Amino acid sequence: MAYVITDECTACGTCAENCPVEAIKEGDPIYKIDPETCVDCGQCVDVCPVEAIKEV
Repeated sequence: MAYVITDECTACGTCAENCPVEAIKEGDPIYKIDPETCVDCGQCVDVCPVEAIKEV
């Protein structure tokens, strides 16, 4: 997996709404990226308002 969601996540859901393969799911307390589903497109990085998604 090329991306992870960090603790800066505010759980706004913007990343999940914009994921073309639905690899991002609501977690507790922050969203999580499913490495098996993620296609490393980077769209989540571009839309995250708090820059909580980082490349590994």
